[in-house]
Amino acid sequence: MVFETRKDKGRAGMALGIAYFGANGYTVNVPLNDTQWYDFIVEKDGKFETVQCKATGSKDGAIDFRSTGGTDGGMYDNMKNHPIDYLFCVNQNGIMYCIPVKDIPNANGIKLRTEPNVNKQGFDTCKYIVTL
Repeated sequence: MVFETRKDKGRAGMALGIAYFGANGYTVNVPLNDTQWYDFIVEKDGKFETVQCKATGSKDGAIDFRSTGGTDGGMYDNMKNHPIDYLFCVNQNGIMYCIPVKDIPNANGIKLRTEPNVNKQGFDTCKYIVTL
């Protein structure tokens, strides 16, 4: 996937996340604004869970949990500061990951991997790969 802007990345991540959860029997609830700390809420069998979506166009599959911006481009928040249940990610090749946030180590980001780590360093994201 080629993302020309950050908005393109955001739209792709959220669209694929909605498609994944919807195709797997969840009811997807999308908020009317974008000021909350999650992208949407899913419900299945009476259980509600929050989902944050991220997409990356980087070759190394880096996903940053920090939110940056404003006039100085500084960090103003971190996804790990909020009670999110799932992190849904997609890389530049369209490979999707659905990761329970409770499994993610306390870090400012992860790298999406398609193969297990041979040196056992870093978070092994390949076991969270999903398909539609």
